[in-house]
Amino acid sequence: MMDDIQNLLVETFMEEASELLTDLEAALLELEAAPEDTELIGRVFRAMHTIKGNAAMFGFERIETFTHDIETTLDLVREGKLHITKELVDLTLAARDVILSMLKKTDDNDDLEYDVAGILSGFRDLASKHLPHHSTKAPGQGEPASPDHKKTSTAINHRKTYRIRFRPHLGILATGTNPAALIDELRELGECTVVTNMESLPDLKGIDPEACYIRWDVILMTDKHMDAVRDVFIFVEGRCDLNIEVIDDEGVFEAESDYKKLGEILVDRGDINSEELEMILLDHKKVGHELIESGFVNGGTVESALVEQEIVRDARKKRHIEEAVASIRVPSEKLDGLVNLVGELVTVQARLNRMADEIQHPELTIIAEEVEQLTWSLRDDAFAIRMVPIGTMFNRIKRVVRELSDEMGKEISLVMEGSETELDKTVIEKLADPLMHLIRNSMDHGIEQPDERESAGKGRTGELKLSAYQEGSEVVIRITDDGRGLDRESIREKAAQKGLIDDRADITTLELYQLIFTPGFSTAKVVTSVSGRGVGLDVVKRSIESLRGTVVVESLEGSGTIVTIRLPLTLAIIEGLQVVVGEERFVIPLSAVEECEGMTSLAGTGGGMNIISVRGEAVPFIRLKKWFYQDHAPADQEQMVIVKVDGNRFGLVVDHVVGEHQTVIKPLGRIYQGVEGVSGATILGDGSVALILDVSQVVHKVQEQEAAPAKGA
Repeated sequence: MMDDIQNLLVETFMEEASELLTDLEAALLELEAAPEDTELIGRVFRAMHTIKGNAAMFGFERIETFTHDIETTLDLVREGKLHITKELVDLTLAARDVILSMLKKTDDNDDLEYDVAGILSGFRDLASKHLPHHSTKAPGQGEPASPDHKKTSTAINHRKTYRIRFRPHLGILATGTNPAALIDELRELGECTVVTNMESLPDLKGIDPEACYIRWDVILMTDKHMDAVRDVFIFVEGRCDLNIEVIDDEGVFEAESDYKKLGEILVDRGDINSEELEMILLDHKKVGHELIESGFVNGGTVESALVEQEIVRDARKKRHIEEAVASIRVPSEKLDGLVNLVGELVTVQARLNRMADEIQHPELTIIAEEVEQLTWSLRDDAFAIRMVPIGTMFNRIKRVVRELSDEMGKEISLVMEGSETELDKTVIEKLADPLMHLIRNSMDHGIEQPDERESAGKGRTGELKLSAYQEGSEVVIRITDDGRGLDRESIREKAAQKGLIDDRADITTLELYQLIFTPGFSTAKVVTSVSGRGVGLDVVKRSIESLRGTVVVESLEGSGTIVTIRLPLTLAIIEGLQVVVGEERFVIPLSAVEECEGMTSLAGTGGGMNIISVRGEAVPFIRLKKWFYQDHAPADQEQMVIVKVDGNRFGLVVDHVVGEHQTVIKPLGRIYQGVEGVSGATILGDGSVALILDVSQVVHKVQEQEAAPAKGA
C-alpha cells in the first residue's frame, strides 16, 4: 500500500516538474526579448525553485544537487545583481534540458547526453563575479548550502491582505496634508476597501474647520511588500497614529477557509479587551449589537470589523476552491475513454430519435428530445475538456527558431498570434512534427541571409509569423515569411523532369505550388542539415490529411510565402452530410462541402473526371457509383455535392442526399485500412454502418488516373 502511494506521489512530482519545465522554457524565451521584465524573472526563479524543493522532497537528489547553483544564479538576477544575457538564457535552457533528461532517467547511474559539468561551471562563473566570498558548491560537496536559501523561499511575492488603521492627528490639515489623497494612493496598490469612522466628529458648534476628526480603517489586498504600504504614509508618520498588519497571506496554507469571529477581530484590533468580550458573550446575544448597546464600541468600529471578516473569508474560500481545482489531474487515457463513451451515447441517442419518429408517441418524443439536449451538452463539455491552447505547441517552436537562427547565421524575428486558440489535444500532438518541419523549411529555403536581404532592399532581420484562429468548425494555422518566395519556373522545370506535368501543360500557380508536396520533390541546390533532400513535405501533407485537414501554399517571388493549414477542431465527432450511393450510405465531412446541386444523367457517364457547368463555372465531377461499383449504371435522378479540395471545386455525384448527420468516427479494421477514398466509419441510428469518405484522396486518385494516360502518350 505504501509503495503504491509513494509511486503515485513520484508520478505526480514528475508531471508537475514537466509542466514547470515547459513554463520555464516559455518564460526564458520571452525574457530574452524583455530582459527587464520582473514578472518573467520571477516566473523563471519560481519554476527552478519549486523543482529543486520538490526534487529534494521526493528523493531526486541528482536534480536537487544540479539545480542548487542554478537557483543561486537566478536569485542574483531576481535581486538585480545580474543582468539577463544571451549566455545566461543559453545556459538556463541547457539546464532545463538536463533536468528533463534526469526526470526520464531516474537511476543515478544513467548516462546523460549533456555536458553537465560544463553547464554548472558556466553558472558558477556567472555567480562568482557577484559572490566572491560565497561558495557555490552543492550540498554534499564539502560546503554547507547557501545561507540565503531560506531567504529565497520567502522572497517570492504572495498576495497579502493588510489591515491599515489610519488616525490623523487633529492638526494634520494645517500642515497642508490631505489625508484623502493618502487613501487614494493606497487604492493604487491593489484592491482597497475603506471604512470611514466619524465617531469623534463634534456637533456643528464645536467644529474647528482646520481640524481633522475623521479616521479610516482600510483593508488592502495587494502583492506589494509591507514597506511599499508604509511608504504611502512616510511624510505623515509623526502626525498620525498608524497601524499596519498582515491579516491574510496566500503563501501560508490555512487548514480552514473561515476567518476569526467578530469579537475576536475587535479584541485583535484593540477596540475591546477580552474581559469585555466575555461579559457580552454571557448574554448569548449578537456580539455586534450588544457591544454597541453597551457602549464599548460604536457602529463604525463594528462595521469596519465586519468588512474585514467578509473580505478575508471570501479571499480564503476563493483560494481554497482554486487550490482544489488546480490539484485535479486526469490522465489523458481517461479523457479518451470519456469521449469514446460520449460517442457511443450519441449513437444510442440517434437510435432513440429514430424509434420515437417511428412510434409517434408524444411522451417518448419528449423524452427523446430531452435526451438529445443532454447528450449534446455532455458532448460539448467532454470535448471542451480535451481542448488545449495551441500555444503549448508554439512554445516549442520558439526554441527551434532561436537555435536554428544561430546555426544558419540568420537574423529571424518570430511573431506569434492566436496562441490562445484551442484545438483537440490529439490533433495538437499529431500536428507538432509537420508544423515543425514547415517552420524549418521556411527558415532554410524562405528567409535569406542578412546580406542577401540587404541587397534585395529588405531589412537584415527576416520575419516569420505563426498565427492561428478559429473559423467555424475549423482551426486555421498560417505560417508566413517575408523571404525570397517560391521560384515558379524552377518548380515547373523540376516537375517536368520528374514527369509530374507536361512541359506545355496549362497549370495554375496554385496547382503548381502544390507539387512541392510530391514525394522526393526538391528544388534546393544544396543539401543542408535542415532540408534539401526532398524528404518531408510529402510526409507533412499526409500527416495533415490524416487529421482530415488540408494544406495550401501561396507565394509571391521575392516577397515571401504563406502556408495555410486547416484542421477540424476534434477528431472524435464531425458534422457530416449523409448520402446514398447504390445500396450503401456514405458520409461526406461537412467542412469540405460547399453546396448541393441537382443534375441529370446526361451530364456524362465516364468513370473519371467529367465537366459540368454550374452557374457558368466549369466544375469537374466524379460519379461515386462508378468509383465504388464499376458495374452499376447511373441512377435516373442524381444529385451532386460540390466540395473544395486544395482550393479547387469538384463535384461528387451521388444517388441521393439524405441530409446532415452528427458522425461519431470509428476506425476501420486492419483488413479495410488500405481501402482508397475511405477514412473511417460510423454507426447510423438504425444500427447500419456508413463509410466516411476521404474526399481529398478520392479527388487526387482520380486526377492521377486521368494524368496516367497522358504520361504514357
